[in-house]
This record gives sequence, C-alpha cells and structure tokens, in this order.
Amino acid sequence: MTDDWRQRIDALQEELIRRDDPTAWVREADAVDASLRYPHLALRGPVFGVAVQDPAEGPEWRLLKPVVDPMPQVARDGLNSHLWFTAKDGTDDPAVRRELLAAVAVLEEKSVNEVTVCGVRYRVVRADEFSRGDGEDLEPPRPTDPEPADRSWERPRRQPSVPDVGFVLDPGHDEGPMAGAIRLGLRSFVYAGDRVPDRVRADSRQAVLSHPDVVLLPTAFGVVERGASGWEPAGGLAPSPHEARRQLYDGMSEVWAVLYQYNETTRSLYAEAAERFRSLGRADEVSVAGRRFRLCRVERMLRVGPDGPEPVRDSDHDEYGPMRLHPPMDEFGRIAEE
Repeated sequence: MTDDWRQRIDALQEELIRRDDPTAWVREADAVDASLRYPHLALRGPVFGVAVQDPAEGPEWRLLKPVVDPMPQVARDGLNSHLWFTAKDGTDDPAVRRELLAAVAVLEEKSVNEVTVCGVRYRVVRADEFSRGDGEDLEPPRPTDPEPADRSWERPRRQPSVPDVGFVLDPGHDEGPMAGAIRLGLRSFVYAGDRVPDRVRADSRQAVLSHPDVVLLPTAFGVVERGASGWEPAGGLAPSPHEARRQLYDGMSEVWAVLYQYNETTRSLYAEAAERFRSLGRADEVSVAGRRFRLCRVERMLRVGPDGPEPVRDSDHDEYGPMRLHPPMDEFGRIAEE
C-alpha cells in the first residue's frame, strides 16, 4: 500500500470515528465480515450508461442514465432519446433546439461515444459488474442493506431503477475504510485468462494506464440461477433487496408462465413456490422444478482518468448499430408526420 493510500484509509477511519454514527459503524463491520466470508470476486462483464458534465452544475461528471445497459449502442440510444425529448419539451429556443437535433442526427448515423451540446458534454461510459463469492455461492444481501419503507409485493406501475441518476463520479469519495480499500485493490484490475480474447485483455491493460482511478457505483441487487457453469443472471438489477425479491416473485407467480408458455402443471408448481418464497418475507434463495435461484449483491466499478469517466473500449461488443429512433423535428418543435 502506498503512503498516499495509507493516509487516505487512515483518514476514512478517523472520519468514521469522528461521525459517532453507530449505523455507519455497523455497516462497516458488515463490510469487513463480508470480505472475509466472500473473498473472491466474480466478474459479470461490462455495462454501459451515460454521464454528463454541465458547467452550470460544476466541474464534476454525473450520471445521466443508469450504468446497466448490456451494450454501448443501448446507452447511445438512451442518449439519443434524451436529447430528442429535451429538444421537444425542454426548450423554447430554436437555436438550442437546432443544436440538440444536430447531436441527435450524429447519434442516428455514427457510433459516437461523446457529444457536446450548448457547452454540456455527454459521454457513453462503461463499468465492470461483479459480485463477491466464496467459491460456491455469491454474496446475498447484507442485514444493513437499505430496504424501501413500503415493502409491498404488488407489482409497481413502473419498476424502480438503480440509484445512479445524479450520482457524482468522484474517485476521492468513499463511504468508509473498506470501500477505500476495495477501490485500492481494483485500481490494478485487468481482464486475464485464456478464455478472454487478446484484444479485450490489451484494452483492459491500457485502461489501467489511461483511467487509473476507480469509482464504486451504488450497490444493486439481482437474481441469479445456478447453471451448469455456475451462477447466471436471471433478470435485471434492482435498487434494493426487496425489489429483487419482488422481481423473482413476479417471475415465478406470473411472468415466466406467460413468457415461456408453461403448461398448467408447471404453472401451478411455480406459483406455489412463489407464495412460499413470499411468505418467508426476507428469503434470499428458493428452489423450484430442479432449479435454484438466489439473490445477490451486484457491485460496479467505473474507471476515471484526467478527462473524466472511461468511455467505451474498442473491444466492447455491439449487436447492432445506430439508427433513427424518433421522427424528424424542426427548430420550432414541429414534428413531421410519417
């Protein structure tokens, strides 16, 4: 450990003591315990989102779109829609609208990862998603992970997202000594192993040099299923353990039966398992029809360099390219009929 980092972690420990916050102490003890019980990191691969640097809000980069997309183009499409709807509903100035629509036009034609509009920089950014494990199981939610005040099992009209939007990408901020120590360890992380293509490994090594700092994004929660080759994701990310449980409950009780066209016997089997799972309140695992599902914590690391968060790497894969997503609009906000 370098002297700089030793001083940083010592300062975090002093700050934790100074705050006299028993809740923070318990969270830190939880983090230490988790590092001992689940010492391994299981990499799940890259995810993508959108960050913004707006001079009106300061020099910091903030997240505009959650860093959860499986491909860069999905994040570019999200930026495309954001700029189009800003042009439609967010301004009455024709000059501003022209500039917004010019950026939309670029995103419709090219796989660009950054555009600047009216002095505001927008960048498609990447992070690596990982979970902790003990060699057999992945880490489930911790007792100190926050839960919603209303732990309803009814399906919401709109699924809550991970708490990324507005998050400041500040590598100098840590929640505690364990978070600081984890960031220290992740700074040198690179892709390795024979199963990783040479190009991916080379880009990973280059990223350590070009973007040497690390930001830990807000912790999320997901459902995984035990497969032949290990644990595999079985759904999207949720902002709390209960939201992940509700996703699993919804899947077993209703969604999967429609999606996979279960027969009545299988439908009933999953529905019964769903109700057993729900009745336990805070269960983190369930088995049904020979399948094993588990809730796990999902962490994400995003690299930062002198010019801000790391953009898409050359080796990051897209399954499709840019396209027009919305109808043409003129500088006065009039939308052309198609």
